[in-house]
Amino acid sequence: MTDADADARAIERLSALVRIPTISRPTSGPGPRADRNAFEQFIAALPALYPRAHEALTVERHGTDPEGSTAFSLLYRWPGSDPAGASTPTVLMAHYDVVSATDEGWLHPAFSAEVVEHEGDTVVWGRGTIDDKGSLVAVLEAVDRLLAAGFTPRHDVLLVFGHDEETAGSGAQAIVAALRERGIRPSLVVDEGGAIVRDVFPGLDEPAALIGVTEKGITTLRLRVEQKGGHASSPPPFAATDRLARAILRLSESPSRARLDPTMRTMIRTLGARARQPLRFVFRNVDVFAPLLTRVLLRRGAETTALLRTTRAVTELRAGHAANALPEHAEATVNMRIAPGSSVADAVEEVRRVIGDELVEIEVLLPSEPSPVSPTSGPAWNDLLAAIDEVVPGLLVSPYVMMQASDSRFFTQISDHVYRFAPFRLSADERSCLHAKNERIRVASLLEGIEIYAALLRRR
Repeated sequence: MTDADADARAIERLSALVRIPTISRPTSGPGPRADRNAFEQFIAALPALYPRAHEALTVERHGTDPEGSTAFSLLYRWPGSDPAGASTPTVLMAHYDVVSATDEGWLHPAFSAEVVEHEGDTVVWGRGTIDDKGSLVAVLEAVDRLLAAGFTPRHDVLLVFGHDEETAGSGAQAIVAALRERGIRPSLVVDEGGAIVRDVFPGLDEPAALIGVTEKGITTLRLRVEQKGGHASSPPPFAATDRLARAILRLSESPSRARLDPTMRTMIRTLGARARQPLRFVFRNVDVFAPLLTRVLLRRGAETTALLRTTRAVTELRAGHAANALPEHAEATVNMRIAPGSSVADAVEEVRRVIGDELVEIEVLLPSEPSPVSPTSGPAWNDLLAAIDEVVPGLLVSPYVMMQASDSRFFTQISDHVYRFAPFRLSADERSCLHAKNERIRVASLLEGIEIYAALLRRR
């Protein structure tokens, strides 16, 4: 098989998997449940698409569905040549569940996986192409190609493919529990997160690979107001919806304090070293200019602002049952991403203080603290950087704080070297399509990502 044939096959495999609508849904509360058949179909498709990998690697299923009967998260093991490496494996992660999508507003249907020309590039269109079936396919392609070349890693390689990263991450947690029970402490964990990007840093005119060395905590708050209802023809001076709206406005008007944590300062020094003057001087002396830089970065837009503080976003509103009846119950969901250096307790206490209304009940759901910071030195970090440099020589690489939550946060319990990096070139427009309409990946980006994963595995 030629390289061109292998590349074409990779696109076909990604398209086949994107067409399977493995939509993640909550296991409780109102609304539909996940379609178990789609998940089973996806799992069944993998051996057919990657027979060589499934002959060489063992696979286990972990986690349970809401009924406790079926495990959907996958743990593959590729045995290394050194038996001592079984307890310190390399872990490559991805998840195959996706957020919901309809065809409304999409240029091409969400689950059609059409391969089309778009703005001068060949792209694969569809939900999950970037988040995160693209990574899953790139990992399996790298393994498949190395197997075809007769390669065997020194240490064990584990592939972890979660089924509910977009909701609770229970599959990844079950795999972590199993590995801990077996005495396994991975020497390197790589999951989705950063990417190869450009135009994200003032004064920097070249692309850079951003590797998440930590990620924000994530916590959901439910704000609830209970008040006496009645007929809408005689509203009280301050109804339940008024009280809830005031609480939401207070949160919007009083954002958390912005600051440059140690990881952000390292990122600014690293990227700033290649920025234009006079910005280069300012960035390299970030400790001196921190107050000024904080103010400047806060004006760079939502993506940059989120790097600097704990964020709060109101994502759901519920109230009322009839057009002419006053609601007795008003409720809002607030999604919080908690910055490193803070905590769930601190963030919740700040919300209570800002709202300043005891009649607004605050319920804390699924609290998760910010992750520990992984080191930017040592064999694991150096191997990752060397793999990137082998494929994209001279590319600037920097640590950063991942704003989203990933399944890799659970692996910090058993590994000190957890990094969040999907090795794809992503434009600002492509990044804006995550969890939104018109998600897509350029074919050239996918193929480059396969090469980076393969280069990393050859070092392990």
